[in-house]
Amino acid sequence: MAITEYEDQIQEIVSKSDHSEFIYDFLGVYDIPRATVTKLRKGMNNLAKEAGAVYLKNKLYFREGTGDLMQDYADLQERVDELGCKPRYLLVTDYQHLLAKDTKTNETLDIEFAKLPQYFDFFLAWNGIEKADFDKENPADVRAAERFAKLYDVVVKDNPDATRKGLNLFLIRILFCLFAEDTNIFEHDLFTNRVKQMTADDGSNFDQFIGSLFGVLDFEKSQRPADTPSWLDDFPYVDGDLFKDQHESLHFSAKSRKLIIEAGELLKWDQINPDILGSMIQAVASEDSRSHLGMHYTSVPNIMKVIKPLFLDGLREDFEVAKGHENKLQQLYDRIGKIKFMDPACGSGNFLIITYKELRQLEIDILIELNNIGVSTMYVPSVTLDQFYGIEIDDFACDVTRLSLWIAEHQMNVKLHEQISDAVRPTLPLQHAGAILCANALIVSWNAVLPHGKLDEVYVYGNPPYLGYSLQSKQQREELIHLFSGVSGRGYLDYCCGWYKLGSEYIRSSRAQCAFVSTNSVTQGVQVAPLWRDILKQCKITFAHRSFTWQNNAKENAAVVVVIIGLADINNNNSSEPRIYSMRGIKVVKEISPYLTDSSSKTIIDKVPSSLFGLPEMLFGSKPVDGGAFILTKDEYEDIIKKNPELSDVFLKYVGASEFFKGTHRYVLWLNSEQYDKYKSYNEIEDRVNKVRVMRKNSKKKATQILANSPYSFAENRYQPRPALLVPEVSSQTRNYIPMGYVDANTVVSNRAFTIYDCPIWVFGLLESRMHMVWMEQIGGRLKSDFNYSASLVYNTFPVPTISKRRKAQVEDMAYKLIDAREEEVGTLAELYGAPLAEKKPKPMNIKVQNIHQEIDEIIDRAYRPEGFESDEQRLEFLLNMYDKKVQSLG
Repeated sequence: MAITEYEDQIQEIVSKSDHSEFIYDFLGVYDIPRATVTKLRKGMNNLAKEAGAVYLKNKLYFREGTGDLMQDYADLQERVDELGCKPRYLLVTDYQHLLAKDTKTNETLDIEFAKLPQYFDFFLAWNGIEKADFDKENPADVRAAERFAKLYDVVVKDNPDATRKGLNLFLIRILFCLFAEDTNIFEHDLFTNRVKQMTADDGSNFDQFIGSLFGVLDFEKSQRPADTPSWLDDFPYVDGDLFKDQHESLHFSAKSRKLIIEAGELLKWDQINPDILGSMIQAVASEDSRSHLGMHYTSVPNIMKVIKPLFLDGLREDFEVAKGHENKLQQLYDRIGKIKFMDPACGSGNFLIITYKELRQLEIDILIELNNIGVSTMYVPSVTLDQFYGIEIDDFACDVTRLSLWIAEHQMNVKLHEQISDAVRPTLPLQHAGAILCANALIVSWNAVLPHGKLDEVYVYGNPPYLGYSLQSKQQREELIHLFSGVSGRGYLDYCCGWYKLGSEYIRSSRAQCAFVSTNSVTQGVQVAPLWRDILKQCKITFAHRSFTWQNNAKENAAVVVVIIGLADINNNNSSEPRIYSMRGIKVVKEISPYLTDSSSKTIIDKVPSSLFGLPEMLFGSKPVDGGAFILTKDEYEDIIKKNPELSDVFLKYVGASEFFKGTHRYVLWLNSEQYDKYKSYNEIEDRVNKVRVMRKNSKKKATQILANSPYSFAENRYQPRPALLVPEVSSQTRNYIPMGYVDANTVVSNRAFTIYDCPIWVFGLLESRMHMVWMEQIGGRLKSDFNYSASLVYNTFPVPTISKRRKAQVEDMAYKLIDAREEEVGTLAELYGAPLAEKKPKPMNIKVQNIHQEIDEIIDRAYRPEGFESDEQRLEFLLNMYDKKVQSLG
């Protein structure tokens, strides 16, 4: 049941004029069986003996108040103490006030009876949910978002012709008023009480009321008309441009009015987190994002992974150095008030909000330290909202960002006064943020949004949208083509690459720095060269988080594997030593490569036509371009051969990656011109050739149309009548290794795999090693999330050391054992290699096959260096350095 459903049902119960059935109705809201509640009504399982009491074993002991509620509660506690088996809850009420206790946690409740709906979670143990666990998963932000979703739907339905801007602005203003009356910005409950007092139950005059209120909030009291009624004049001046635009007239109903009142009475607005609420509110207003409120905000720990190494760690280190020194503390205090921050993909402002709160906390800590060393200071604000900038394409998200920043400011104002009693910073009138601009960040000038000089301390950061090239709209592809004009391979770039490009241009020749979260594909495969080659000529990577899972705090969050990359101008000496963050800890390095390793920043792997390290030639498989006419199932093949055994010479086995993994094969019609002339009189041959001819002639591609002149042969024929090693082009990322293997001389390998004809067995062993897997994972591309092998990018660039005859013999011995184990063990290659890395329902790898692979790994590792490797990071760094040396030696 949703939070609002609990609250609404309990609200209905407490609002009844007759409370004689209260406790039974209340129990019915929770997972107490209906039959149990029915029996309780009839007194059949009520173990209480006294009048006005209900005792349900293990669940509840309830008493109605008799006058002195505290005495009634004490008497009930004394009665329960005498019981051998205690109920989970004690509850006493006179229907004006309510007292309760959880006998397991010893938590108590002392509230007005009318506020019971707000505390429904206190009794969730009846549903098998402990309150502490519920509070972790369903904070006040989720409750507010669910309430807001209901209100949004009703208002939108009642106003089909209203503009989106008008609707969104109304809802943002309502949210502010609800927050303000719960946090002492307004007089407590002022807004809700005025709604109840001044509007009709049917909502007929609510639009007039809200228009008048919003109009007043934009004027200082001294500027308001003399005849402003007192019920309006009680509201303070707000400013911040929140109420600057005129309210768009809307229709309201009894239902929408009731929902607004309930939002004021049932929610604890003082407990919300603005960074979380903002994202959820944005999700509410986005129809395609509504399914899971709470999935759309970034957790604070993940945001800290960006801002700590970018600037916060440095500021905190400077604070530690400044402790005890008045001048240094004052300099740092002044400095943090001058830094500018911009998120050019700010969404609902998560990164900006957390940054603002962290800077305000540092401001407070500096003041406390000054007081500690005896420096008397009069509080003058340092950090202000006008230091914070954002660019966001969604106009409502921009409004949400501003609202969330105001909420964050008020919360930090309260915290300031709590920690430094004589420091007071009023929230009203609202301050202006630097600029939260509604625009396309890949089109607008970032320097126009936040102008900066060479010496200005500016940090640009955020979490731009991830969209692979196949998922981009036409406009998004055109934006990237424009940004990366003249760059070879730009068509493969993820959409987020645009932010790295513009970020690197913004910080060039200045003190500014930037950092972005992005899918890890920007450091892998074909995206590396077009993205990083030009950027790293002018910039350097200052820090990097290697691949990790970026998750939100919601229970059903969608996870994606990401990296975080920080950049500074190549001549920026203000940045700290480069650091690489990974599961193994933090590593300080001289340079960070675009593969996020301790390697040269100039190291970029390019496609080459043949192996740089002397491996045998790897070829693409053969490509039919036949519309399926050349390919036969086993049954089709056997039917033809049964009728015409003489045709067996023109059919070969046909295997691609899929068949190879499954241990199956198909057949293919394989003809040269002489064979076609010899056998074209057979219907089985001519029918298939004609289908190919027609298919190729009807193609829109000129090259395919030309192929119709030789319809009997494959479009691309790379088959050689010799045994070959088959290397799948695409393989699941859920496997520890890519299954490769040999096919005989009578097998044509399809274009969904690569071949090495007459491949030495030691090369097979080398390619099945962890060293090669690490190279492939980083240097190869991806097809969706699966590994996408490349002969020119992965195989031909794969560094291979000089391997002794003895070491080769060891590899050959283990490679033969691997082939034997595959044949001896039960199952296809897909079954033997399993899916041990799958997030859901992982399938283990065959233990015998796995053990042999691990022995191969150890032999190959020591072929590269005697001490082997402790991690894949070490392997990749070693391989990149080998590659770099080789390229340099070739000139």
